[in-house]
Amino acid sequence: MANSSALPAPPDLLSPDVARRLRSLELGSVRRRPGQLRGDRRSTKRGTSIEFADYRNYAPGDDLRRVDWNLYARTDRMFTKLYEEEEDMSVRILVDASDSMAFGAPSKLDVARRLAAALGYVALAELDRLRPAVIGPSGVTEHRPLRGQAAVGELLEFLASIRPAGSAALGESLSRYAWSGRGRGLVVLISDLYDPGDVVRPLRQLCGRGGEAVVLHVLSPEELEPDLAGDVELVDSETADRSPLTADGPVLEAYRSRLDEWLSGLASSLRRSAMGYVLVRSDEPLEEVLFRDLRRARVLV
Repeated sequence: MANSSALPAPPDLLSPDVARRLRSLELGSVRRRPGQLRGDRRSTKRGTSIEFADYRNYAPGDDLRRVDWNLYARTDRMFTKLYEEEEDMSVRILVDASDSMAFGAPSKLDVARRLAAALGYVALAELDRLRPAVIGPSGVTEHRPLRGQAAVGELLEFLASIRPAGSAALGESLSRYAWSGRGRGLVVLISDLYDPGDVVRPLRQLCGRGGEAVVLHVLSPEELEPDLAGDVELVDSETADRSPLTADGPVLEAYRSRLDEWLSGLASSLRRSAMGYVLVRSDEPLEEVLFRDLRRARVLV
């Protein structure tokens, strides 16, 4: 894997055709949560919108305009109508910018930025509070909160500025992020998940503090199906460690077995914790990933 700190920004993070098709979709969310500003999603808080939610017994001081007088005429009891308030959802999109994400053609980072642009566009169109962020050597670095379609340009500029830089220490960065309390809401992690530590546990911590997580696991076809033969030297993108290897049939078979075990274990662990997981091949057309894979996984609905 090559270290490419000069990786060029994608010329077209979000095409007009993809944006047009995204306008009819929204981000899927298993849990319903209160927001801060009024938006396009129902909240668990009771408000004053036209969406009826439930009744409760009338209490002195309740607004008489909320009393269901038809029900009172039938039961001789007073009930107050409760409504659901339309509010926004907090959405955070975390892009892994470790050096390993520079690998592939297109690079995994290019794919991650395009996915972040598409999902961020959906969040802004739905009036959700969006906070894009990059995971690098210093941990999770957030951009300022964005809201509304007028902020799409700023989102794309931020994503285009992301460059791979060193090791992201993914598990440690996610753990600090979870305990900071900033991870509440829907968090989308886009990463190759290369980390010597545990990345599932900090994601559980994040969800345990009122958050919800979706992981888009980006890997290149060379990583999924390595085409190697003979004596080769593997170079770690983030540590520069070198490992000589004779790539013969048994070695490649063992690699595929370990890879399958890792991927199935990740998917199982995340889904047991009610987190979304989608494996994304970096050579797949973006439209197929968005409108087939992410819809099938209900990341987009």
